[in-house]
Amino acid sequence: MSAKGTRETTKGPGAGTPDTRRGDNGTVLAASDPAKVRNVALVGHSGAGKTTLVEALLAATGAITRMGSISEGTTVSDSDPSAIHQQRSVTLSVAPIMVDDIKVNLVDTPGYTDFTGELRAGLRAADAALFVVSAVDGIDGATVALWGECEKIRMPRAVVVSKLDHPRADFSAAVVRCQEAFGESVLPLYLPTAGHAGLIGVLHGTLHGTGGQDLMPTANVEAARGPLIEGIIAESEDETLMDRYLGGEELPLVDLIADLETAVARGSFFPVMPTSAETGLGLPELMALLTDALPSPLERITPAVMKLDGSSLKPLECNPAGRLAAEVVRTTVDPFLGRVCLVRVFSGTLREDSSIHIGGRGLADRGHEDHDADERITHLYSPVGSSLQAVPQCIAGDICAISKLASAETGDTVSSREAPLLIETWNMPEPLMPVAIEGASRSDEDALAKSIGKVAAADPTLRLERNQDTHQLILWCMGEAHAEVVLDRLRGQGVKLQTVDVITPLRETFASKAAGHGRHVKQSGGHGQFAICDIEVEPLARGGGFEFADKIVGGAIPATFVASVEKGVRSQMLKGVSAGFPVVDIKVTLVGGKTHSVDSSDAAFQAAGALALREAAAAAKIQLLEPVSSVVISVPDDYVGAVMSDLSGRRGRVTGTTAADGEGTEISAEVPDQELLRYAIELRALTAGTGRFRRSFLRHEPLPKQV
Repeated sequence: MSAKGTRETTKGPGAGTPDTRRGDNGTVLAASDPAKVRNVALVGHSGAGKTTLVEALLAATGAITRMGSISEGTTVSDSDPSAIHQQRSVTLSVAPIMVDDIKVNLVDTPGYTDFTGELRAGLRAADAALFVVSAVDGIDGATVALWGECEKIRMPRAVVVSKLDHPRADFSAAVVRCQEAFGESVLPLYLPTAGHAGLIGVLHGTLHGTGGQDLMPTANVEAARGPLIEGIIAESEDETLMDRYLGGEELPLVDLIADLETAVARGSFFPVMPTSAETGLGLPELMALLTDALPSPLERITPAVMKLDGSSLKPLECNPAGRLAAEVVRTTVDPFLGRVCLVRVFSGTLREDSSIHIGGRGLADRGHEDHDADERITHLYSPVGSSLQAVPQCIAGDICAISKLASAETGDTVSSREAPLLIETWNMPEPLMPVAIEGASRSDEDALAKSIGKVAAADPTLRLERNQDTHQLILWCMGEAHAEVVLDRLRGQGVKLQTVDVITPLRETFASKAAGHGRHVKQSGGHGQFAICDIEVEPLARGGGFEFADKIVGGAIPATFVASVEKGVRSQMLKGVSAGFPVVDIKVTLVGGKTHSVDSSDAAFQAAGALALREAAAAAKIQLLEPVSSVVISVPDDYVGAVMSDLSGRRGRVTGTTAADGEGTEISAEVPDQELLRYAIELRALTAGTGRFRRSFLRHEPLPKQV
């Protein structure tokens, strides 16, 4: 910040992979004091410049000798093959730097909506958020929504306006857009000079930049200073400051800076910093902001903890000597190190060669069964992107990596074996786009079964389903980009697979009454099979399920075999009578039949019951039913009309609209499942990335004739 002065930005020669560009003087090991740790998540829309900014900060502090390139796949953050292929971040990555004697863990998060799960994991690992906004492209709706999420949890935030080296960059316009999107408490601490050759401090008027240039500001510094001082005073605990300021008194700069830093750490004031990763503009001032104004782990509340049985525990403090509580925020599978877990330690200290407890709860509906296991830490690392540096321990407040954990998954709690506990998990987004896959051959099916669990363990936003009706393996993903990453990871493990059309599981029912005669008589010498039954079938109302009635007169069929007929009917209902889908909403009445004193059996009457239902189906009108879901869509008010019109084209019925929490509208509708297969993608396109929806099964309805 302004009190820190200027730091030199150094960039050494060299090129190549992140490992070959590592600088010896930039080695960052484990922290020894939580007060000297900063965990900062870089967030913003895809293409805003987060990864490039991380590269610039690494180079400025000597952690690497030269900035990598996104297009060449040589950045520290994006080492995942899918990230290199898509040329955008698809996972969170940690890159620590040393600023003076403070360790700053830069948590680079994906900006694309498909990877919201990684973004939220990054926010969980961090104590503050750095919103990166392009001076060229502006702010998208998803970034505005993310700001609102951070506001709810009172996470401290700052804004970086990037790409000021671009010919079309406009810092003043970017600040205005930030204030419109984020509120009036978003104010610049520095203004760029003419030609973006340097910066001028708004509070103290100090010029920063290369020598020999005319460092004239591009905006009125005096005009910016007034709102900044008033904003700082509004957040100050000194109630006399406003009267002194309005009375014309010159407030001490040191007091203003102290109040500014307090307000930023408290999450009530949000400074804007102009930067250029390419030229190094604003990097020293940004590093001062990271260390001076953003909070240490000691200033943040740790997540709630509970016992393994779910009973609550006393809140923990960020104390290296306290009870161990850490959380897995990312999991990868390395061909040499096995499962590597990125862990944020909230309390206690993780040590090499110590015993730990791994616990996971609450994701059984996504294919992640609840689990508990005791394991031993054999290797502990400080992560630098995909590179790992061995460390003996990791204290409360720091982030580390643990290799060769057999059972750990993203979202799991790491605690001591003697005093196990669970950390309340963060909010996971619901995957709503189904992708059906199958192995290219029988051997590939076996390989797929072995590999899918590893991929799912690393990605809590992925939900696995083996549909009982269609027998398809369904991957529920966040969108197309997420699905592409999942498929790439499976193929990277040697699995040959292909995607197929998702089959919507329909139902069959009788549209009219019908009678069926089931005759199962076989005689081939010795004990034979004899069973004859007559049934009547009639439709029930939607949701009526199945009813079975016995109207046998005179004991034509003994009670034992009546139950056998019902078993046969139920078995045939599961198999279907027309298109191979289960039969629902019918009443079957057994009205007659015959038995044989020797040849009649349970198996024979089950077969006769199934035959009777098939014969009745042949004589009746069979109707197909499609599943319909109840859908609640949250959109900004500007998109309500477009969304409702789109729902009409999807055969949806709007049942109501209500004001959403905060801003926007919630639209309630009933929509056939077939129309929702790609709705996660199409709603995002329709609402510029701002729309969200949730769904739940409602009922089955007749399939239209034209479909």
